[in-house]
Amino acid sequence: MQKKSMQQILIIEGNIGAGKSTLLRLLSEKFAIDPVFEPHERWQNVGNGDNLLERFYNDIQRWAYTFQTYAFVTRVLEQERQLKEAKSFVQILERSVFCDRYCFAKNCYEMGVMLPLEWQLYCDWFGWLVDNYTTKPTGFIYLQTEPNICHDRLRQRNRKEEAAVPLDYLKRLHDKHEEWLVHGKDLSDYLRDVPVLILPCNNDFEHNEQELRRHLDVIEAKFGLTYKDVRQKEPQLSL
Repeated sequence: MQKKSMQQILIIEGNIGAGKSTLLRLLSEKFAIDPVFEPHERWQNVGNGDNLLERFYNDIQRWAYTFQTYAFVTRVLEQERQLKEAKSFVQILERSVFCDRYCFAKNCYEMGVMLPLEWQLYCDWFGWLVDNYTTKPTGFIYLQTEPNICHDRLRQRNRKEEAAVPLDYLKRLHDKHEEWLVHGKDLSDYLRDVPVLILPCNNDFEHNEQELRRHLDVIEAKFGLTYKDVRQKEPQLSL
């Protein structure tokens, strides 16, 4: 990635269905930031229209290494593209390559759907690419959500790629997020000093103004985000 000076690069992390894209959308409406959403469209339309995301969920053992490799590349490409068009000094990402490493790819290896050789290859090129093609984040925002609640939300939003996602898989991902962002298990020195803001997100914040206000206030206080000019004149939050 071509490194361009940014005041802050924050990353929203959390399980599938935790509310990451919703929070990022709401943050972009209130604060002067540049949002970077997950590149789902690239995963759903590769080459001649192949849906790699759907292939992964339907046959994790076959597609684990392929998907994790492509997820890394597309995340970096999307962040780079957005960085070239940056309008503020704060970039906020929906998930990161670090989540791929500490949660998704690691989980695939521990489940036995990524071979030890594939895991070693992944770790080797991951370390090199992170050192040379990513910018160190200034903070993580972890949306801590119970797996059963995430599972309910997946069923409610009814995306075809997620139809095959079982509760047990979400539980495993939840444990990986907790090990990484709460307990710092096996954390590299590169990330050890990066602060983590933990937000309890079992409750719906998209349609609850009070809950959303609490989240926005603590994020603003922790990272010093700047409200958009039009919002600074408004005494109350408008959803």
